[in-house]
Amino acid sequence: MSEQRETTSVRLEAWSEEDAALLRALNAPELMEHLGGPEAEEQLDRRHRRYVDLSADTTGRGRMFRIVLLPERRVAGSIGYWTSAAHGEPVYETGWAVLPGFQGRGVATLATRAVAEQARAAGLHRHLHAFPSVENAASNAVCRKAGFELLGEEDFEYPPGRPMRCHDWRLDLWATADR
Repeated sequence: MSEQRETTSVRLEAWSEEDAALLRALNAPELMEHLGGPEAEEQLDRRHRRYVDLSADTTGRGRMFRIVLLPERRVAGSIGYWTSAAHGEPVYETGWAVLPGFQGRGVATLATRAVAEQARAAGLHRHLHAFPSVENAASNAVCRKAGFELLGEEDFEYPPGRPMRCHDWRLDLWATADR
């Protein structure tokens, strides 16, 4: 049995037109289990367009990225941040997905730390939040390992019309990172 270890490096590259196939690969039932299940083709097309548009944004409201594993230069998943609201204040929200062949190697944690740096540099909001389902142990572990603070549980609706119970994790982007 081979031992899995944390990947040494990831690079975030801006989402582009060429990433439609990645989005389709990330739409697998096992990856969408905690997000209401796979999306229809029309929904994927709209989401891809939103990701491309957000990646071209220069106002600081957010960005979407493909996660590239180094040194292999293999695309491992997606991650992004975008302007949202939490507890009555404007914040950044983040979300990620890692392809099955790259899970369990620290890729999501490294990418989450990297996206936090991107959000910090954009400088529009103080806090970065993540809202994984309380049942999604892997994503909750990513938040913990990436230095987020668990604020508690709350009801969330995702996709619209589908209630879920999630954890509200928050990272203070203005605090000094001790890593």
